[in-house]
Amino acid sequence: MDKHKPPIALKWRSNTLFIVATVAIGLFTDLFLYGLIVPVLPFMLQDRIGIPENKVQSYVSALLAAYAGASVLFSLPAGWLADRTNARQTPFLTGLAALLAATTMLAFGRSITVLVIARVLQGISAAVVWTVGLALVLDTVGPENLGKVIGSIFSFISVGELMAPVLGGVLYDKTGYAGVFGVGVGVLVLDFIMRILVVEKKVAARYTSESGLSVNPGDHSSRQEGGDDEEEEEEEANEGTELLGKKEQDAFKVPSGQNKVVRALPILYCLSDPRVAVALLLSFVQASTLAMFDATIPTEAESLLRFSSLEAGLLFVALNVPYLLLGPIAGWAVDKYGTKPAAVFGFSFLVPALALLRLPTAGVVHGQKATEILWCAMLTLNGVGLAIIGSPSIVEASSIVQKYDKTNEGFFGENGPYAQLYGFQSLTFSAGLAIGPVLAGTLRDNIGYGNMNAVFAGIAGVTAILSLIFIGGRPKSLEKVARRHNLFG
Repeated sequence: MDKHKPPIALKWRSNTLFIVATVAIGLFTDLFLYGLIVPVLPFMLQDRIGIPENKVQSYVSALLAAYAGASVLFSLPAGWLADRTNARQTPFLTGLAALLAATTMLAFGRSITVLVIARVLQGISAAVVWTVGLALVLDTVGPENLGKVIGSIFSFISVGELMAPVLGGVLYDKTGYAGVFGVGVGVLVLDFIMRILVVEKKVAARYTSESGLSVNPGDHSSRQEGGDDEEEEEEEANEGTELLGKKEQDAFKVPSGQNKVVRALPILYCLSDPRVAVALLLSFVQASTLAMFDATIPTEAESLLRFSSLEAGLLFVALNVPYLLLGPIAGWAVDKYGTKPAAVFGFSFLVPALALLRLPTAGVVHGQKATEILWCAMLTLNGVGLAIIGSPSIVEASSIVQKYDKTNEGFFGENGPYAQLYGFQSLTFSAGLAIGPVLAGTLRDNIGYGNMNAVFAGIAGVTAILSLIFIGGRPKSLEKVARRHNLFG
């Protein structure tokens, strides 16, 4: 076979929509399978392994920690390796293999050791899929469209993250283990087919001149191409660097003589930029808030309204619908108006929205039906806020790192530092998913559900202030004060 012959159906396999859909399905599968198993774990521990009922909670917590810990530990190595491979597809498929192995072990495992290994493999898969997947999206759509694409993807996958635990509980109740793992295998099969079929833009670009196909690669997808393409890209990079301005070029210039650690993992230098650091903090707070809802809505619904797992699941609909509908619109607004307005407004909006979640438990209305309606209304407000904060973090971090990449030619290697960046993004997001439920559960048990939400409202308020100062650059008024008093260096 001619190695230069284009792959079958190259045009649609390298289509932007198909590549983005493949990444979205990959991220959805990771969060969906994670959540699908959560309500089943207590029964697995008791029925299969014989863990005493009074020790089940501690074992469940340990299994959840194994997932989060593995994801945190492997996010950076996944990003480092992805930036040193010629194609994103290989590590993307490797992550799926780990997830398939984990699901099989969970389905048939009959010892605590097997279950721990399975959760660790799930965490490794999450690290790889999030890191490589987001880098593939940037390669495909370029930074100018990243906001609306990320907003759309997060809207889609949030449904899986929030609804999977409820679906897992319902399936286990109605069909047992077979139904739970049957659905999981079905999602994995779809994910596998799409990952096998996808052709990256930079791979498809190699066949463009021979096949006459237009693949429209993203801003970072043709670093390794030769000839005229390389010259055009170099010219665009030079133009982009000139647009930064001499003063900004100096700000993003990496001094020579960096130590071995920074040279091996150059994204570390970018993390010293407060805008990148605060962008990652936004990701952490976003994940913590999402996980807080996941951890406390079912328990509070059961204690306050005596809801079943299915009825509690319906409360998530109120949270999900605005997230699903407004996510793409909020992402478009980030692309058009910048990251600062969305970050500041989104986190500011969450302050009263979270604080108002105490109303259903405060007895301001009487009767179960009225309490249900009020709670759904408050959750809908929070869904709007979550939709707004979905994309500023990734877009902001990508924008700043892109400026470092263009200003320091060759410092970040052939593929740039983007998978490394998303490795840190995955690390902070996973840390938020791990810490959010623990913090929320501890606060709810000690100070009550209403006060717990007040604490999270305070965290959102602090994040809004940090966003005002750092995200999208300092405001002009603050810049004048900073120059006058020589603040921020």
